[in-house]
Amino acid sequence: MKYGFIKVASAIPGVRVGDVEYNTQQIENLIVQAEGRGVEIIAFPELSITGYSCQDLFGQQLLLEAAENAILMLLDFTRQLDIISIVGAPVAANGLLLNCAVVIQRGQILSIVPKTYLPNYSEFYEKRWFASSQDLKNIDIRYAGHTVHLTSDIQLIKTSDGVQFGIEICEDVWAPAPPSNRIALAGADLIFNLSASDELIGKHDYLKSLLSQQSARTMTGYIYSSCGFGESTQDVVYGGNALIYENGILLEEGKRFSLDEQMITAQIDIDRLRSERRNNSTFVNAQRNIKYDELNHDFSTVLISAKLTENEHDFVLERVVNPHPFIPKNDDMDMSCEEIFNIQTMGLAKRLVHIHSKRVVVGISGGLDSTLALLVCIRTFDKLGYDRKGIIGVTMPGFGTTDRTHNNAVTLMEELGVTIREISISKAVTQHFEDIGHNMSIHDVTYENGQARERTQILMDLSNQLGGLVIGTGDLSELALGWATYNGDHMSMYGVNSSIPKTLIKYLVKYVAIKEIDEKVKDTLLAIIDTPISPELIPADRNGDIKQKTEDLVGPYELHDFFLYYFLRFGFSPKKIYLLARKAFDQPSSNHQCQVQGAELGGTYDDETIKKWLEVFIRRFFNQQFKRSCLPDGPKVGSVSLSPRGDWRMPSDAVSSIWLKDLESL
Repeated sequence: MKYGFIKVASAIPGVRVGDVEYNTQQIENLIVQAEGRGVEIIAFPELSITGYSCQDLFGQQLLLEAAENAILMLLDFTRQLDIISIVGAPVAANGLLLNCAVVIQRGQILSIVPKTYLPNYSEFYEKRWFASSQDLKNIDIRYAGHTVHLTSDIQLIKTSDGVQFGIEICEDVWAPAPPSNRIALAGADLIFNLSASDELIGKHDYLKSLLSQQSARTMTGYIYSSCGFGESTQDVVYGGNALIYENGILLEEGKRFSLDEQMITAQIDIDRLRSERRNNSTFVNAQRNIKYDELNHDFSTVLISAKLTENEHDFVLERVVNPHPFIPKNDDMDMSCEEIFNIQTMGLAKRLVHIHSKRVVVGISGGLDSTLALLVCIRTFDKLGYDRKGIIGVTMPGFGTTDRTHNNAVTLMEELGVTIREISISKAVTQHFEDIGHNMSIHDVTYENGQARERTQILMDLSNQLGGLVIGTGDLSELALGWATYNGDHMSMYGVNSSIPKTLIKYLVKYVAIKEIDEKVKDTLLAIIDTPISPELIPADRNGDIKQKTEDLVGPYELHDFFLYYFLRFGFSPKKIYLLARKAFDQPSSNHQCQVQGAELGGTYDDETIKKWLEVFIRRFFNQQFKRSCLPDGPKVGSVSLSPRGDWRMPSDAVSSIWLKDLESL
C-alpha cells in the first residue's frame, strides 16, 4: 500500500468443468499478469479450481484430491511472486465437504474460509454436496502440506502494511445478515466475494445495487468475482461478473458474456475508507457488538508476512480523479441542481416564516454569488406566495464598479421584478477615509475593506428600516480562503450560499439560465457567468474593464475547491492531495471538463502551480479561521460545510506548520 492506495483485481479465468489442471493453468496465467501490473490482492470465482457446476462430481474422491494437488501447484507457483491470491476450491474436513476460499501468498496458505449460507432453492442445490461453516467446530486440518485452522468465526486477514480484509462467498452477501457486516465491524477494509451467480432477466441490476449498498453500508472496498464462460450451461448461464466498489461507488466493471478470460483492477483508497469510518459515529457504535478478544472465539486474525516494497516515487496513480468533485455528474445534473435550490429555498422560507417577514435585502453586484442569492430569494418568495417586490435588491456602486457588472445587476433585477435600490458608496467612503486620515490614492486593505464594510452597513440599516432580512451572498470557497471582509460581506442575517463552492455556483446559475423562458433574463445570466470573478474594490483600467481579478490574487477556484474537498471531506495530507491534484489536472478530459459559457472549467496545471496554490490554500485556511468561527446561519447543502455549529470546529489560533512541512517534503 502506497499513499493509502492498495491495488486489487477481480479475475475470471477460462474454465473447463472438472478439468482441474486446465483451470489451474488459467488461474496461474492471470496471477502472473496481475503481479506484473502491481496488483497486491487478486480474487477468483467460487470453486474456480474445479468449476462451480460439477454437481454430483463433487462426491468423487478423485476430483477432491485433484483440487488439493492443484492448490499444491499454486503454492509452488506463487513462491516467488509478490501477490496474495484467493481461489475457490472444495475442501474435505472431518467428514464434511466445504465450499471454500483459499488464500495463498508466496507458497503459503494464509487461510481457508468456508461458505456460510448455502442456497438450496430454485436452480441452486448446494446442500446436496456441501456443508455450511456453521456446521463446523474449530478444527485444524492438514491440507496441501499445511496445517490450517478451520472455523465458523470471523476471519480477518491483516497485511504487513496494516490493510485488513475478509472473505465471503456468493450467497453470503444475499443473506439478510451477510458475514461481511461483522467482518467489516471487526476492522476489515476490504471484502472479497468469490461467486457463481447465474444470469436472469433483471438480476444483474439487482446484484449491482446489492453490492453497492453493501459496500456503502460497511464502508469497505468490495471486490466481486463470479463464474463466466466455460461453466456448464445445462440449465443456467454464467455471465462472468467482475465488479469493484469503494464505499458504494463502482470503480471498475468487467464485460459480461465474454468468451475470453478477463481481469479488472482498481486502486482502492484505504485512507478514504478509514476517514469515513472515523467520522461516522454510527459505524463506531456498531463496532461495540464485536468482541476484540480472540479468547472469545469471535474472530481470528491472520498476519501476513512482509511484502516487497517499492520506492514511493515509483508509484503511479491509476484511478481517474475528478478535478471537480463538488459538481454533479452530467447524468444527474438537473436533478442535483434542483435539489440544491430546494434546500436553499426551504432554509430561507423557514427563516422568513419564523420571523414573520415578507421582505429581504440583498446586495446585487452583478457577480455570480449575489446572482445565485437573488435567484434563491425569487424561488422562496414564489413558493411562499409573497410579492417579489418584497425583495429589495441593492446595487452599491463604488470606486471599482464597472459598467459591465452594474448593467448586469440592474437588468437582472428589472427582469425579475424585484424592488431596486441604488445607493452609491463613494461619498460615504470618501468621508470615512477623511475621518480616519487614509490617503485614497493608497489602494491597500483599508481602501478595499472600507468599501466592503460600508456596503454591509447600508444593507443592515435598510433591513432595520424595512423590517427585512439581510441575505448573505458569500460562498464556501470564499469562506475557506477567508476571502471576505471581516464584519463586511462576511456578515449577514442568513447566508444562503454558505455551503456552495464557487465552481458549483456557475452550474446553478447556468441551470436557471437554461430553464429560463425569458430570453433577456437568460442572456443576462449567461453574461454574468462570463464575467471575471472580482470584488471590484480597485478602480477599473483605462478601458473601464475589471482590473482586480480574484483568481489572479488567490489562485484558481477550481484548484482551491479541489483542495478543500479532500482536506475537509477525508482529512487527507497535503502530500496526498498533491498526488490527486496532479492526476486530476494533468491533462484536459472531456469527461470532466465543465462547459460553462465563457468560463470553462477543466484547466491543466503543472506541478509547481499546484504546489504553489496548495501552499496558499493551507496558509489561508488556517489563518482565516477566525472569520468562520462567527458565521451567520445558513443551510448545509453538500457533504462539506464550514459552519462552526456543524461540520467544522477549529480553534482560530491553530498552527499549520506540520501541514506545510508535509507539503515542503515533496
